[in-house]
Amino acid sequence: MSRLDLARDALAGLSVGDALGAQYFVPGNALPRIPAGRWEWTDDTEMACTVFTELRDRGEIDQDELAGLFADRCEPYRGYGPGAVVILHRIRDGVPWPTAAGAAFSGTGSCGNGGAMRIAPLGAFYADDPDRVVEQATRASQVTHMHPEGVAGGVAVALASAYTGACRITEVQPTGSELFDSVLDRLPDSEVRRRVERARQLLGRSAAEVAFELGNGSRVLAQDTVPFTLWAAATHVHDYRQAVLTCVEVGGDIDTTSAIVGGIVALVAGVPEEWLAAREPLPDWVS
Repeated sequence: MSRLDLARDALAGLSVGDALGAQYFVPGNALPRIPAGRWEWTDDTEMACTVFTELRDRGEIDQDELAGLFADRCEPYRGYGPGAVVILHRIRDGVPWPTAAGAAFSGTGSCGNGGAMRIAPLGAFYADDPDRVVEQATRASQVTHMHPEGVAGGVAVALASAYTGACRITEVQPTGSELFDSVLDRLPDSEVRRRVERARQLLGRSAAEVAFELGNGSRVLAQDTVPFTLWAAATHVHDYRQAVLTCVEVGGDIDTTSAIVGGIVALVAGVPEEWLAAREPLPDWVS
């Protein structure tokens, strides 16, 4: 199993989760019904595809190249947030990415969940080198999310997918508690970290309870998105369907939470073939 194979599997899980989750913003679609395909993916998948192709083509993250590709491939109709559109359009117009990203939110940089939503393939790619995961996830997140919390969210999700990727390599059965341990072992001090620590304590609780306390991504921040998604992935690490549908169940930023969880869990649970077939094909430049 090569690094690229693992990254590709994480991308499949991420993109299917994203595309299915997005269908629940369509009036009339609600659980327990699974909408009929074709499921169109969103900005989560578009940016994750770019992370994947950079790893495929370079073997590491070049921030200037990644920022330029994010900007060139940005299709606003895919659901990009207004802040991301401004940053990426400024980069496309020639503004250096540190300036464009650093200017967001009155100069604090974004602490949104965009760094986390696209990062699972990177964690999988470096599953055999957790220290490299932290370095590369930081670099990949910073090009649009300069705030430390936005970066911490990306690092946390990358470490989680690195854990499930390592379990895949070694053929070791993952556990929810060990998933949290692998993340917290290297996650920097932050509100994201403190809330991930609380998520670990909530293992065994209901999804509704956990989402009420930690958030469901409705604020579109790393702090209110990543802790719940790690709880959902840890709770359903052997069941891709249930992991993603748990995100649908609690509402909020459903496409993003489903993308994050799907990218983590797919590495050990696989993606249902009928769901993969229902997802819109990925861009030609990915294959």
